[in-house]
Formats: sequence, C-alpha cells, structure tokens
Amino acid sequence: MAMRYRDAGVSIAEADRAVASVRKLARATFTPHVLSGIGSFGAMYALRGWKQPVLISSADGVGTKLKVAFLAGRHDTVGEDLVNHCVNDIAVQGAAPLFFLDYFACGRLEAGVAASVISGMARGCRRNGCALIGGETAEMPGFYTDGEYDVAGFIVGAAERTRLLTGGSIRAGDLLLALPSTGLHTNGYSLARRIFFDLAGYRVDTHVAELGCTLGEELLKVHRSYLRPLRALLEAGLMKGAAHITGGGITDNTPRMLPAGLSARILTGSWTPGPVFQLLRRLGQTPEEDWRRTFNLGVGMILAVAARDADAAVRALKRLRERCWIIGDIVKTPRGKGRVLYQ
Repeated sequence: MAMRYRDAGVSIAEADRAVASVRKLARATFTPHVLSGIGSFGAMYALRGWKQPVLISSADGVGTKLKVAFLAGRHDTVGEDLVNHCVNDIAVQGAAPLFFLDYFACGRLEAGVAASVISGMARGCRRNGCALIGGETAEMPGFYTDGEYDVAGFIVGAAERTRLLTGGSIRAGDLLLALPSTGLHTNGYSLARRIFFDLAGYRVDTHVAELGCTLGEELLKVHRSYLRPLRALLEAGLMKGAAHITGGGITDNTPRMLPAGLSARILTGSWTPGPVFQLLRRLGQTPEEDWRRTFNLGVGMILAVAARDADAAVRALKRLRERCWIIGDIVKTPRGKGRVLYQ
C-alpha cells in the first residue's frame, strides 16, 4: 500500500494555504529595513540610523491562556498577546522593537485557525512599529491534540548604548508609578482556569455580573503594550527603571529592576485590584501571598522615577491618556537581592 505524507496526518496543501495567508499578513508589517520576503530560509533586516546600537532580544509564550482560546473558539487575540508581551519585556530595558518571529505548532493544521492567530501577531506588530519578519509553522500529528496548538514569539529590538535602561541609577527615595493592566494579561491562567471552570463551574459563555461580560471575554482581553508610555518617559529623561509585571506578580518582578541593597515598598491601599482579581480570590479562597505572586492584580507595569520628577512623569502620562498610580517607593535594605515590602 502506497503511503503519502497526508496519510501520516500532514497536509502540504493546507500548509500552503496557511503560508499564503501569513505572507499577506506579514507584508503589511514590513518596514524599509526588511530585505527579504516570507519564504526565505532566513529573514534579513538592515540596521540603520543607530550610532552605538545594542540589540536586545526576548522569547516568550502565551501559556495556558491558549486553553481559553480553544474553549471559546476565538484565536485572533492570543497572537497580539504574544507580541505585546515580548515588546514589553525589551521595552523595560530601553529597546525599541525592530522585528518579530513566531513559532506556531499544531497536531493538524487548520489554515483558518493559523491565519487568525497570525492576524493577531500582525496587528500587534503594526501597532508597535515592528516587522513580522518570519517564523515557522509546524504540523506534528500525534504530538498535539486536534484543535489545539502552541505558539511562541521571538523579538529583537535596539537601544543606543548611552540610553539603556538598567535600573542602575535607582536610589532610595525614588517613587514607583504603576500603569494598569487590561486583566490577567498572560499569567496565572492555570490557577484561574481551575477556579473558574473546575471550582465555580463557569463556562466561557457564562455572563458574570461582577465582570460585566462573559468569562471568555474577560479572560481573552489582550495583554496590552506599554511601549508608547515607556518611550515617552525614557525620551523625556523621567524614568530610571521599569518592571513588566508578569509571572510572579509584583512580588517577583519589581526587584528585577533594582540595584543591590534596595527594595520596593508597595502601599497596598494605593490602588484597587480589578473585579476579576477580587472574584478569583473570593471563589478560590486563595491565600494573599499566593494571590500576589500568581496575578498582576491590575498592575501591568511599574516605573521607578526620582521623587522630583514624579509630577512631570504623571503629567506626561496624562497627556497620553494613561492612568497611573503612585504605589510606593524605594527603600534601603541589607546588601543583596532586593524584595518587595507590602504595607
């Protein structure tokens, strides 16, 4: 009996349809710096206009938020989540994004689903001013369950060596500004799914009064990009450091921007976590420490600014229509790894 590739579960024709969609979506994000098209073995990007460029790169995934996308049958948001997460990770070090690559893997390729995911990536790239320059689509029957996929993103950005944001100038007495999240972003979904679906018995189409929308709509809110406010404060010389609040929450991420001997004092009454976080804690009876280290609690980005620059920074953010809270300050601690002190 003759065996073909499609008999093993791989459809080259479906892959061709997916690539055709990706090529069109990607081209819409290209800048004059992109020197190759989709389909080349490698992507080419010309680095122009920099004096002493430092390349800054990152890779990430969307985690089990994908499970919510599978349940809801909606795939056009997780790609944008991925781009924004990666953009934020390099923006906190002063980088402007240059280009992005993706890895999309599934058991059985559905060109429509793949195109929907990639459309979100393309939208995120356009909004952040970076090019979706290439990637990989892998069909692996027997490895992933039909109807499920995984996705990862890889980003490269650049910063002038003299404008790197390292946190090295942060000092005791500096203030901490917080920018709001749009929900859970891309972290804490394993616990959130356990609480909402297994413990509370909700479905993705359950309308939750406290949230003002269905559970699926809440959980699929896009992980927002903070590139615009970060670039504005950096260019104005008003920011000393930044922390993207992802897995580990405020507790684990804030110290990542701090020099040795300094800690962050967080005033817990300075903002109110959104309804989804309060609902999670109530339904799951989650201990406070676990709650803080699992979720962002409505804070997606924390910025360190000199006390004398705080008013100017707040005004600059308001001009961008960015809400912010002053949620704490920097204090001295014994030399070594900094931590978060909640008050």
